[in-house]
Amino acid sequence: MKRLVLPRLYVILDAALLTVPETECAQKLAAAGVRLLQYRNKRASARELFESSKGLSSLLTPQDVIFVLNDRADVASAAGASGIHVGQEDLRAEAARSVIGTGKLLGVSTHNLDQIRDAAATSADYVAVGPVFSTSSKANPDPVIGIEFIRRVRALTDKPIVAIGGIRLERVVEVIQAGADSVAVISDILLARDPGQRARQYIELLGAAKDTAAV
Repeated sequence: MKRLVLPRLYVILDAALLTVPETECAQKLAAAGVRLLQYRNKRASARELFESSKGLSSLLTPQDVIFVLNDRADVASAAGASGIHVGQEDLRAEAARSVIGTGKLLGVSTHNLDQIRDAAATSADYVAVGPVFSTSSKANPDPVIGIEFIRRVRALTDKPIVAIGGIRLERVVEVIQAGADSVAVISDILLARDPGQRARQYIELLGAAKDTAAV
């Protein structure tokens, strides 16, 4: 079975941080070369989330951008999203899989070794690990795991590892070199003066990091 290869940059559109409509921000990022976007909106009603997700799916899918919805497998399926990302308090991986089907992307957030082992044994397509660094994008973040933890968990699964939590441009190369396949970035891109330009900086650095890691 061919191993899934994720784009190196995984941008999370957190509605709590957006100052423009989500489709406007998503289009700027897609134009900058971002090929994997997750939409996270913890406060929206099911109807609002569906409408936003449908708009994002209609915008991004024709541009070959992978669009993942956070938390809600039912809404992701109805809106035509590329996949779903679930946390430890959301639907369990196999329950989410039963909703979205086999042809969609499924990611799981993990924060310790036991959770990573559990996720590795499911049909999840990738495992998110974090927070790697301290983060302000969550009200009650889990304990920081650090870069060494990425090196440790690399041996536990063949699934792609997405590093998340406090990722900033100046540290992105060492995260990839520690064994992460992809980095999930929120505030360092969304709160930048020019999110598209910031995303391009990440893509350029990550391209170089890929070459370095392959040596």
